[in-house]
Amino acid sequence: MAALLEHESQVFLDLFHQDGLVICARGLGVDRLLLRFLRLYCEPASLVLVLNTSPAEEEYFIDQLRSDGVAHLPRRVTNEITNNTRYEFYTQGGVIFATSRILVVDFLTDRIPANLITGILVYKAHRIIESCQEAFILRLYRQKNKQGFIKAFTDNAVAFNTGFCHVERVMRNLFVRKLYLWPRFHIAVNSFLEKHKPEVVEIHVSLTPAMRAIQTSILDILNACLRELKRYNPALEVEDLSLENAIGKSFDKTIRHYLDPLWHQLGAKTKSLVQDLKILRTLLLYLTQYDCVTFLNLLESLKASEKAFGENSGWLFLDSSTSMFVNARARVYHLPDDKLHQKGKVSEKGDVKKDNELRRELVLERNPKWEALREVLKEIENENKNSEDLGGPGQVLICASDDRACAQLREYIIAGPEAFLTRLYNKTFGKDEKAGEVWAKDRKAVKSKGNARPDTGPQAKRAKLTASAKQNTHRKQQDRTIIQMMGKTEEEKREELEVEDKKELSSSQESSFEENILEDFDVNLPSDCYYGIFKNPLTIIHPLQGCSDPYALTRVLQELEPRYVVLYDAELTFVRQLEIYKASRPGKPVRVYFLIYGGSTEEQRYLTALRKEKEAFEKLIREKASMVIPEEREGRDETNLDLVRDAKPASVSMDTRKAGGQEQQSVQQTIIVDMREFRSELPSLIHRRGIDIEPVTLEVGDYILTPDICVERKSISDLIGSLSNGRLYAQCISMSRYYKRPILLIEFDPNKSFSLIPRGSLHQEISSNDITSKITLLTLHFPKLRILWCPSPHATAELFEELKQNYPQPDAETAMAVTADSEILPESDKYNPGPQDFLLKMPGINAKNCRAIMNHVRSIAELVALPKDELAKILGNAANATQLFDFIHLTYGEAISKGKARR
Repeated sequence: MAALLEHESQVFLDLFHQDGLVICARGLGVDRLLLRFLRLYCEPASLVLVLNTSPAEEEYFIDQLRSDGVAHLPRRVTNEITNNTRYEFYTQGGVIFATSRILVVDFLTDRIPANLITGILVYKAHRIIESCQEAFILRLYRQKNKQGFIKAFTDNAVAFNTGFCHVERVMRNLFVRKLYLWPRFHIAVNSFLEKHKPEVVEIHVSLTPAMRAIQTSILDILNACLRELKRYNPALEVEDLSLENAIGKSFDKTIRHYLDPLWHQLGAKTKSLVQDLKILRTLLLYLTQYDCVTFLNLLESLKASEKAFGENSGWLFLDSSTSMFVNARARVYHLPDDKLHQKGKVSEKGDVKKDNELRRELVLERNPKWEALREVLKEIENENKNSEDLGGPGQVLICASDDRACAQLREYIIAGPEAFLTRLYNKTFGKDEKAGEVWAKDRKAVKSKGNARPDTGPQAKRAKLTASAKQNTHRKQQDRTIIQMMGKTEEEKREELEVEDKKELSSSQESSFEENILEDFDVNLPSDCYYGIFKNPLTIIHPLQGCSDPYALTRVLQELEPRYVVLYDAELTFVRQLEIYKASRPGKPVRVYFLIYGGSTEEQRYLTALRKEKEAFEKLIREKASMVIPEEREGRDETNLDLVRDAKPASVSMDTRKAGGQEQQSVQQTIIVDMREFRSELPSLIHRRGIDIEPVTLEVGDYILTPDICVERKSISDLIGSLSNGRLYAQCISMSRYYKRPILLIEFDPNKSFSLIPRGSLHQEISSNDITSKITLLTLHFPKLRILWCPSPHATAELFEELKQNYPQPDAETAMAVTADSEILPESDKYNPGPQDFLLKMPGINAKNCRAIMNHVRSIAELVALPKDELAKILGNAANATQLFDFIHLTYGEAISKGKARR
């Protein structure tokens, strides 16, 4: 493991000596810090739990520790480890990764030796809100263990920018008193990194006139849409919804944050505007990231869908929109003698259009960054020729935004811009046969031009893998490349990855081109996302986002140790990561080429991200200065009120009628909770109210409050799904059969309003498609079922406490014995469920008189033998008795004739 840098050692020592929450700047190595703590506690003598890590992150940490030669590696607690052996597993010590659900259940059932835990490390601590599972685990831990440590880490300072005293609330949930802030502008970080700066070459690439015009048009339309949105919703006059923020990545979340509480009340126009904003942001991204053909294809598909589906996007009729389409087409092709054709008669419009298609001349404007990248690679090639002083040629790592950008760059570097763009154009727009012939001719001309050129780029000398292999690859690539538009299916995505020769070293290589590269790759790179280009020196392209492994790029950086890094797209976290990479390898040269479009939205997006993080840290520094933290915050004694399990306020009045107000002996309340419910916040809040929780696997119901009360909890989305597929009906049958008081609890979030029916469309008739109709049918069918609507888990916990008052506690074994298929009912119920269900389906029998029949008649056979007078006496209604008697005794013929007579 690389030694910690100066500032990292300082953070480590601060946190080691006193528990706290560390907030680092993005990319400054919060993972390195956590790794150092894991390294420290990887020994059988200690037991340390790690919360809030994903499987991919856990894999990365274990791999790093393994390569460092750690003997006692961290272990994972999964469902495969049986409950009986769980205690033994924990007592073996070391570092343990476990999901929150497993840990909560283990703490509640004492399968984990809480008093033996050395401490808990919390990763991504900005997510710890009061009602989440991790906060529940920390509370249970602090109640049972007063000595162990709690250390929390995060690199997302911007997350603390929302809400009132967010950081203070997170610290309260973490039971820590200290806050350690390490922004990039911290004097220790800044002075250290300044000493070990990598050599940075900033290349500000100019947008082409057409690209600049398109960008201006999109920004104009974005601005118009924002103004329109605020006009329809005056409440949205907030700073967050500015044009600068609209360019940023998190704008979709911001706008949903404001609109979610009233989403069901919004008109079609507002919803359409929100969708338009999303599309326009995608267009901005495509403009700078991909080629002219991909951008035009997206634009044309938007126009086609507008025509086909009548999706009337108002922005398509703006002048800026027209300008955008004209410029986007001009980047790909132009039509000669345009004026001549415009003078054509109206009747000849069709012929003119065909002529235009045939007369298209391909322009295929190259991305300006491509040329810059070619020059950079040429410069690197020249330097590598004279690199004896540096110990041979240096490896090259090119980083682009995502998978598609990487695949396009790879094909551009290997095939050259003309061949790449022409193939892309053929694939995307080559549907018309006549036009296809013309394009084929153009392509031949382009190819001959391309062949005549002595050197299409820096790859000419180095990338001469076998010629036949290269041809084979291009033949294969003719009909497969990444040209999928928005809304790709999974299958298309899979094809896309195959198509672009995405190299998974473990899989069998299909083309000889890939095999050739593989033979010459000396490095077995740990990531499966990269695209290899040259074998000597090793040059690869890697995406910045979208990898299944969040540390794929970090692994590649460590393994490859590139001397040259080309940042084709700017990404704040990776820029900082490169600074740390250089600082941790003093004396080894690293040059970073930073390509960015000057005066573009790409540059603005990067600068906005920097500004937001800086502002977030400044706010945190101010909050820290004025923060008042109580002595008992860490919960190491009994004075911390957050650990008290009682929701009754101090002002609650005594009832003096009960023995002069003396305190009554109260029974400890218990609720039986299904294991699957621990994904929700509710068990944590129930426990907070002083009610004991018994986690078991229930087949009927989610919560058993008393021996008679069974609750099935549904969220709104779950309710709609369960009503549609019939699962809720089956659950209600089981609950009604085995419990006297079945309850359906529908839980909704007051911040996300909903409407089960569209506004103003309340139907008189019951409809099978209508949700409210289905709920009505449910209540008619199950008269015993009670429906409770709760606006939040907090309200549900309070309601459960009230429902339990003065009732006996449920028994876990009895609750577990009840299954959906069991024919044996609880002893309190003396009726067989099969005949009972059959009886309720018979005409004349309903929920009210069903019990009377069962009290007087022993079996169905006896019921069939009863005369009509006797039935009328039992049912107390002659009409019902006649219905039932006729149903049993009339033949089919008699029933038909009787029906006709009635008509």
